[in-house]
Amino acid sequence: MTLILNRTDVGKILTMEKAIEVLESAFSELSDKTAEMPPRTVILDNEKNGWLGYMPAYLHSKGQLGIKAVSVYKDNARKFDLPTTIGTILVQDNNTGEVVSIMDGGLLTGIRTGASAGVATKYLARKNSKVGGILGTGVMARNQIIAMNSSSEVETILVYSTNIDQRNKFVSEFNELLNKEVIVASSTEDLVKNSDIVTLITSSVEPVVNYKWWKRGVHINAIGSHAPSVRELDSDTVINSKLVCDDIDSCLNEAGDIQIHIEEGKFSSKKIYGDIGSIISGKLKGRENDDEITLFKSVGLAIQDISCASFVYESAKKNNLGKEVNFSD
Repeated sequence: MTLILNRTDVGKILTMEKAIEVLESAFSELSDKTAEMPPRTVILDNEKNGWLGYMPAYLHSKGQLGIKAVSVYKDNARKFDLPTTIGTILVQDNNTGEVVSIMDGGLLTGIRTGASAGVATKYLARKNSKVGGILGTGVMARNQIIAMNSSSEVETILVYSTNIDQRNKFVSEFNELLNKEVIVASSTEDLVKNSDIVTLITSSVEPVVNYKWWKRGVHINAIGSHAPSVRELDSDTVINSKLVCDDIDSCLNEAGDIQIHIEEGKFSSKKIYGDIGSIISGKLKGRENDDEITLFKSVGLAIQDISCASFVYESAKKNNLGKEVNFSD
């Protein structure tokens, strides 16, 4: 039997706090090399402004096996009244290979993407950080602000995007939801100069920040760009930060924020400090002082999806959620 779980089912189970906990374990397992994660298979549909990714993973220690199919079609909202990002996840039995669950991956992708930045913030941001900043107010930004709130003690969160209506609605909603001071910054520069933690979750193809703007000791989560040809960060920011990746090989293959600077001869892969899993497991130190700039670069990993999806599946079974289907009938 295969358990079908829709977006509502997933939302009843996967909280941000739980996702952060699940990802800490998954990142550690990847670092310990007890997880298999083949490179993401990508198809570009330039004619339709689309990006498609197929992401398998197997986390051996917990028997978590599966694959996610995800797409990013930037014209979806305007043309089809659909989300920009759509995902579906298959969870498999690691003993038989049987698909035991098919679930919506859209909400889960947003939560786990936020949770990855939450994990990095927990281990790399200064503990006395008081002001957070979110650059971008699209759908994916929603879980980023929730993750920042969950993983830090910030008292104020600044928000900025070029979409005035969108950012005003975003601020109004999260002021009420988080019961915290959420404010529209006057500009990107204003946000960066005043924030102790900054998450970038934009769709920009060119740098939106300048190294000269950062506060001393800031922690940066660079989450928005996940393709070789796009970047949110300027060269000096990458060069002068302690750079930590979700996975080094994945970032070297897919992250324009790193790849472009290497191709331009301004940066070397040897200068990457390490992966977040090594910091979680204690193989590497995280933040070492209050002055260094720490930078977490994430392109999104299959281990994040499959670990979270496996947790959702097991919890759904216990709570009698979803609908069972026998595909052999």
